[in-house]
Amino acid sequence: MTDMGATSAKIWTGPARQHLTWLCAGFVVGFAVPFLFTDVVQLPRDLYYGIYIGAVLVFFGLWARATGQRLDLMVRRHWRWAVVLGVVVAAALGVVVLRTEPATAGPTGLTLSAEVLWRGVAYGAVDGLLLSAFPILAMFAASEGSKLRRRRFGTVAVGAAAMVASLLMTTVYHLGYRDFRSALLARPVAADLVWSVPTLVTLNPIGAPIAHVGLHVTAVLHSYETDVFLPPHR
Repeated sequence: MTDMGATSAKIWTGPARQHLTWLCAGFVVGFAVPFLFTDVVQLPRDLYYGIYIGAVLVFFGLWARATGQRLDLMVRRHWRWAVVLGVVVAAALGVVVLRTEPATAGPTGLTLSAEVLWRGVAYGAVDGLLLSAFPILAMFAASEGSKLRRRRFGTVAVGAAAMVASLLMTTVYHLGYRDFRSALLARPVAADLVWSVPTLVTLNPIGAPIAHVGLHVTAVLHSYETDVFLPPHR
């Protein structure tokens, strides 16, 4: 991200608060959607995914529009590195699933293809968007043009804060599921440190979703009845 000039310092106070307000709203959305539709109402998993995907995409779009973010510029920013890092991390996360989760029976044929596209690609990408891309981009956008970003150490500090925001989002989101209100919560929080890297390094929103897709697709193919990935678990 390019820094704004020193003359914009007084103007930036409002937008910074605006991004942080949206970040707080993201925590609410991240917890409320799984809590309401998997714990309180207990919808069928794939129907819930549809509601979750729609809610996240609408929320992300509203944040971008309200704060003047150019999605086209975001996606083009260091996009080659975002794709490469996303694929590398996706492969690494896939290996983790293969080594830590037992193989279980699952659907075959067209049903399997549909599950890969829906639970693996669609749900995985949107999960990466909410848990990593949004909080990281919001934190960097909030600091854009500040004195802190003019120094290398300051940019590193913002990156650390962005990573903390992503970890908080992952924590809050998973607490929305009943079965993650346990020691199981530690697993996705630890994994967030890995799948966030592509977006944290490039500030491109496609990096983390690509990485997350690799995790979900592997879970669908290898451990369809997993009790860790692809919540909610009945």
